[in-house]
Amino acid sequence: MIKGFHHAAISTSNLERCIKFYTEVIGCKVSYEFGWQAGTADADKVTGLENSEAKAAMLKIGASFLEVFEFSSPSAKKRLEERPVSKHGISHIALEVKDISSEYNRMKAAGMRFHSKPMPQESGFMVYGRDPDGNVVELIEYT
Repeated sequence: MIKGFHHAAISTSNLERCIKFYTEVIGCKVSYEFGWQAGTADADKVTGLENSEAKAAMLKIGASFLEVFEFSSPSAKKRLEERPVSKHGISHIALEVKDISSEYNRMKAAGMRFHSKPMPQESGFMVYGRDPDGNVVELIEYT
């Protein structure tokens, strides 16, 4: 029996910067930090990587979690362009907010880049922005 979604995970080139953004701008709390050294066979099996090494953190907001990884092995290819939301795969994470205008202004002042101002939709308002790694973060307010 599936109980529900527990977490999403992202890979970052700078774990400290990523944690700072998601705690200070988004409002997550660090639940715990972890990692593994190269040569950890179980980690390689789980990730499908060879000789992997990473440090990571599990962040919590509300009843949801976001897991963030910084891999030191294998070396990651630097993203040369921002991934468009039309590309197959996970396109964004969404955060339900109260008072989207205030959250938009607060996050924009903190340096978050947005594609537009909050837009009306049938059930409320929404807007897409980008975290420091270029991942799309949606703010959505249901009215």
